[in-house]
Amino acid sequence: MRPVHSREAYLKLRNGGEQASLVKRIRAGEEQLKSELVQMNYSCLPNEDGSLKGSKQMTTTVGMDIDHIPADEMQSVRERILVKKDELGLLMLEESARGQGYHLVFRRKPELSQEENLKWASGLLGVEYDKGAKDITRVFFTTTEQELLFLDDEVFEIGDLSTALEVTKAADAALTSVDPAGARHSSSKLGSALAVAGLQCCSSEYDPEARYNGVLFKDIIAKYWELFNGGKAPVEGDRNALTFELAVTLRSICGYSLEKMLTVVPNYWAKPDGTCSQEDLTEWRQTLENALNKKPREGMSYRLKQVLQVLKSQQGVKACGGTLTTPPPMPKKLPPLLKLLTKNVPWFYKPAVANAVFPALGVHLHGVKFRYWDNVDHEATFMNVLIGRQSIGKGTIKKPIEYIMEDIKQRDQPSRQREAEWKQKNPGAKQKKDPRPTDICIQMLIDNLTDAVFNQRIVDANNNGQRFIYTIVDEIEGLKKVTSRGTVDEVGLLIRKAFDNSDAGQERVGADSVSGIAPLRWNFNASTTPPNAKKFFFKMVNDGTVGRLDISTIIRGDDDDDTAPVLGIYDHTFAAELKPYIDRLEAANGLIECNQSKKLSLEMKQENKDAAKLFDSEAYRVFSYRANVIAWLKGMVLYVAHGYKWSKEIADFVRWSQQYNLWCKMLYFGQQLEKELREEIEIQRQSGPQNLLELLPDEFTKEQYHQMRQQQGKSGDGESTLRSWQSRGHIVFDEVSGRYCKTDEYKRKFSTN
Repeated sequence: MRPVHSREAYLKLRNGGEQASLVKRIRAGEEQLKSELVQMNYSCLPNEDGSLKGSKQMTTTVGMDIDHIPADEMQSVRERILVKKDELGLLMLEESARGQGYHLVFRRKPELSQEENLKWASGLLGVEYDKGAKDITRVFFTTTEQELLFLDDEVFEIGDLSTALEVTKAADAALTSVDPAGARHSSSKLGSALAVAGLQCCSSEYDPEARYNGVLFKDIIAKYWELFNGGKAPVEGDRNALTFELAVTLRSICGYSLEKMLTVVPNYWAKPDGTCSQEDLTEWRQTLENALNKKPREGMSYRLKQVLQVLKSQQGVKACGGTLTTPPPMPKKLPPLLKLLTKNVPWFYKPAVANAVFPALGVHLHGVKFRYWDNVDHEATFMNVLIGRQSIGKGTIKKPIEYIMEDIKQRDQPSRQREAEWKQKNPGAKQKKDPRPTDICIQMLIDNLTDAVFNQRIVDANNNGQRFIYTIVDEIEGLKKVTSRGTVDEVGLLIRKAFDNSDAGQERVGADSVSGIAPLRWNFNASTTPPNAKKFFFKMVNDGTVGRLDISTIIRGDDDDDTAPVLGIYDHTFAAELKPYIDRLEAANGLIECNQSKKLSLEMKQENKDAAKLFDSEAYRVFSYRANVIAWLKGMVLYVAHGYKWSKEIADFVRWSQQYNLWCKMLYFGQQLEKELREEIEIQRQSGPQNLLELLPDEFTKEQYHQMRQQQGKSGDGESTLRSWQSRGHIVFDEVSGRYCKTDEYKRKFSTN
């Protein structure tokens, strides 16, 4: 049971669950269902042989049941009650569940006994006095708002006569007597065993659907335990302290209301079956009250801000479809080319393979441009990074890619041989070297190159049909070896240039030096683990680098976790089926447009804009720009590969591929980008007080602060300085620990420690 203190909460209870359905069935004859209705208690008596032992004061209201009214008298009785509502002190009037009477609540006359109050009201209304109701705590089976005829908000107020009353051991037994099906207690047990202050609801306290700004409280609490207790909920031994800290954290977004706290803070004293002794119930409630009374109240706590910031980034994950743990599901019907390329891998590898094949497919297009809806021309640039934990099967993408690249591999062999012959004839010591053959073109790169070789490959590919070069590495770190510099920063620069096909290369004055500048057409596939991905791209999340990537992942079910994947057969039959698609890509040339693809990309652009607003995710908005371009390019490649034919299967894949790419980016990089974007708009101003702050530890008490001021010879209490640090975002006060904490923004931008 719990108090109901507002009209909104009261109507929510009347209209919630299956109330309407139950009332309809009860009135159709299924009276046994009454016990399933929400029950309300409007009366409480402090007597020994009544309902509640231990009661100290009676409630300010009296509940009265007028039952078994003939159908032809129902209207006249209702009118009589409403006409005399002021004289009666009417606070609530409703039709009973069976529709054969009324429940009414009126102001108690404190000078009269319970029996005298009921007799007085019966005489005033001209109805028969119910002798059986004079000495029990009346509990009504509540109907819906439709059956509610009158309601005065005064019924929610707890006056001088009422106080919180304890439940006896008999009530404890009643509370724990829940049947296996989880049905509510019978009215007889509740009526004889429970008494409370004011209006009460005999239904579950906890509301699993309660939200703050659209975010479920249960998600907020789960994330709180993840961040501040290793993902573990409180247990016996620490539940008092941890629940207190949680309640202090949440109280500001619960309106500092105990009523609200009771509905959102889980009862960690309850047993697995949901039952709880009165002693534990009292302890839980007292813990929440203590948290509400803790001083000071300084608005939203630092811990809560951290939790909400993390959840906000996760909202971006949800904006992509799917859930926080599973990506949006791939369409069941794929375009024929992708159906072929994914047919030999288990279902949980198909999304990764379906996206990982595009860098290799794109390499087969040369001299081809596609015009985006903004009239900017793009080439088939794809840089796919597959992120998954160790030993999950990232290597399953290799076989399809191997078959896609087989013709280019064979075409590279003569060029490699001729280049080797030229080098042999023209050693470094030779004074006058023969011209290097201009028709050498090697597209497949190894992962250990010098700047000169990488530059030569770019220039050769451009001069022989504006072709792409291609790299595949087992680990993202391998990309650092494509140039002599061997740095992450250089890889990031190449990614940004490659996406836009910007000029790259080098100019040298030496006769033996490789010189040349050409558009960088470089596609690649790389794999890595989540920790390595975050480390490798740490400085590239907010500079556009990560946004230019096509990110994939592998999510395997628990049942499949320890099972080695069984792959299909890749053979000459597979190669023969693949060949027509590759031939179409090789034969393409010039500017290619597709109105259906352009229309789809515009639709997705608006959808992304709406989703970013709905989920309040700036990171999603930023990532979505290039994710749309990448998905559109995939659609154009499929359009060409299928003989310049657009289809619903292609459109469905394009839409899904964008959402999948965004889901992966938000999962692995969303939180960092949200944080960095917030930092950009929070202007930090350096001033004198920072010097003192630098002398303090990252977390400090007010006492430590005062001691430091004294050591530095500063006068006054320094309260204005603390307020200044807080207003500028340098520190926040953690209500739970009672300490001031330097913010991450301050430590990153200003701290020299």
